[in-house]
Amino acid sequence: MTTTKRGIMTGVLSRAGGAAALILATTVAAALVPSVGGAQVRMTVPPQSEPVALQGATIHTVTAGVIENGTILFENGVITAVGTDVQIPAGARVVDVSGKHIYPGLIDAYSTVGISEIGAVGVSSDVNELGDFNPNVRAEVAVNAESRHIGTTRSAGVLVTLSTPGGGLISGMSSAMNLEGWSWEEMSMESSAALNVNWPNPNPGRFRGFGGFRPGPQQERPSYEEQVEELKDFFAEARAYRDAAAADEVVRSDSRYAAMIPALDGDIPVVVAADGAAQINDAITWAREEGVRLVIRGGRDAIHVADRLVADDVPVILTSTMAAPGRAYEGYDGAYTMPARLHEAGVRFAISGGSGALYTNRLPWEAGVAVAFGLPEEEALKAVTINAAEFMGIADRVGSLEPGKQATLLITTGTPLDMTSQIEQAYIEGRELDMMDIQKWFFEKYMTKVMQRMRLVM
Repeated sequence: MTTTKRGIMTGVLSRAGGAAALILATTVAAALVPSVGGAQVRMTVPPQSEPVALQGATIHTVTAGVIENGTILFENGVITAVGTDVQIPAGARVVDVSGKHIYPGLIDAYSTVGISEIGAVGVSSDVNELGDFNPNVRAEVAVNAESRHIGTTRSAGVLVTLSTPGGGLISGMSSAMNLEGWSWEEMSMESSAALNVNWPNPNPGRFRGFGGFRPGPQQERPSYEEQVEELKDFFAEARAYRDAAAADEVVRSDSRYAAMIPALDGDIPVVVAADGAAQINDAITWAREEGVRLVIRGGRDAIHVADRLVADDVPVILTSTMAAPGRAYEGYDGAYTMPARLHEAGVRFAISGGSGALYTNRLPWEAGVAVAFGLPEEEALKAVTINAAEFMGIADRVGSLEPGKQATLLITTGTPLDMTSQIEQAYIEGRELDMMDIQKWFFEKYMTKVMQRMRLVM
């Protein structure tokens, strides 16, 4: 049920009285009773079977400007034409979306949707692995296609996530996932999109251990320098393994070292979780020595090292713009204004929803807060679409509306960065999604309860 219908229903009930209200309440209650199919919350839909043309909308391509009263045509899950003079083939289904807006599906560059369900139930979380070096871990194989977070995430406009493992010094591989499909295999776009490293903290304060290491009463925790050396040693071992294998030498098969090769060769980025200025600086120096493509994730102090980020062309994935200040001397709006300040400094960045599966649906509003605090809206939109896609190596498929890219898009009443806008329909690879989710289903369920109680008391 849309917000418009809810608003109409509320207004009509408030104006009705007596018997009229009773009849209306009875009718509405019957209409709101969730169907047996609705009890499944959402249904996976089949692949696109016919060409579809969306006509009359304002199309926000992200990379090629805004097209007024435009048409977007897609077939077999791929966009074939975008513009104002699109030739529609015979047999295509034409959908009038006049007065609406079409945007590319939003992308969360750091998410745990599908690998984390209920925070209080440990067995429903498959984010962290034991041990400190797990580059061979791929998040995609743990993604639960039945997760309830998928529906609420899609309803907010987020159609692609980079599901990311955690724990240890090297956590494993982020996997790019389309949020539609019966299984993780069907949802997977890119199995190993980025290697994730957790940079040690030079000022840890109270130590909580890392990865599989938990110091006992007689044990001393590794120092910052020791942890960095462990990281360097592992990369050196992986590089030696790669070089030996390339030279056809006899080597013992090791899935961890083999998984490192795309990152060592520069085919995929190394995403380093680092917040402090010292961490970011050290990570940049390390990445330059290793010859890897670096992306910083977190970046709380990124503005303090902006010149170096620009000089080394290191992009940043900001993990939250809706965060409270972490230090007594910081202003209340430090996180809110960070994107605008980085943009002004020339730093490339993306904005994520904060990693938690519960928070990925906040992604558009994380970007919206940045707009409210000075970031141009077009830059905020790029931060949750094409920038995220480029940093993670999937910009050839998603992130903008262009011929040849996947038909992964939103039909909205306005910018998805404004929480008053409605995501009316979404498509993933041309599939017209079932837009039901658990929150909408609960609304209908408990509105039914209200209607039934009204009938009883009246």
